[in-house]
Amino acid sequence: MKKYTAIVLAAGAGKRMNTKVHKQYLEVAGKPVLYYTLKAFEESAVSDIVLVTGAGEEDYCQKQIIKKYGFEKVKAIVTGGKERYHSVYQGLLAAEGADYVLIHDGARPLVDSAIIQRSMDAVLKYQACVVGMPVKDTIKIVNEEQFAKETPDRNKLWQVQTPQTFSYILVKEAYQKMLEQEDAAITDDAMVVERMTSVPVKLIEGSYRNIKITTPEDLLVAEAYLLGRDKNI
Repeated sequence: MKKYTAIVLAAGAGKRMNTKVHKQYLEVAGKPVLYYTLKAFEESAVSDIVLVTGAGEEDYCQKQIIKKYGFEKVKAIVTGGKERYHSVYQGLLAAEGADYVLIHDGARPLVDSAIIQRSMDAVLKYQACVVGMPVKDTIKIVNEEQFAKETPDRNKLWQVQTPQTFSYILVKEAYQKMLEQEDAAITDDAMVVERMTSVPVKLIEGSYRNIKITTPEDLLVAEAYLLGRDKNI
């Protein structure tokens, strides 16, 4: 049996939320955002979970989320770093022994078992895969003055989500190379693998519901989806 470890990132400050409480701890439909994220992986076929939190938030997560809701697959809580990629690397170190890792944003509470299983199946074939969906809107590339410069073909554009799933050895070595360069332009794990290895990253189907909580409006959308899920909508 291959070992799959989910690395859930919950170390972000969520500055665009305009609240003192970090977005992953805000309540949606009566429970913290992070609860729904962990629940999805707890109920999936992954072997275990590594939770990456902000400094000083470890005890809170242990007592108020993991212990309170009875999550048994969370094998480690580690402290994140200054940037997202530092946090991912700390998670990778804690996931030592895994064959594959699913790296997921803690602020994406609507990930579901189907998305997780598709990721686990695809990584066996491709070694590197990320979930996403084709964009619905026309995208414009603008210049420094916000004038339209170019309109790329929408049929070739996807909005990338998480989990982003990789062979453990592949992504760890890619991160080690990237950290030697401290490339601040890195915005997701796929970019690290794209730039530091020759392995192509496969895009697989996610869901338009698999949104990331970033602004207050996202909380309303997530709550509607969560309440609708209970009603099979």
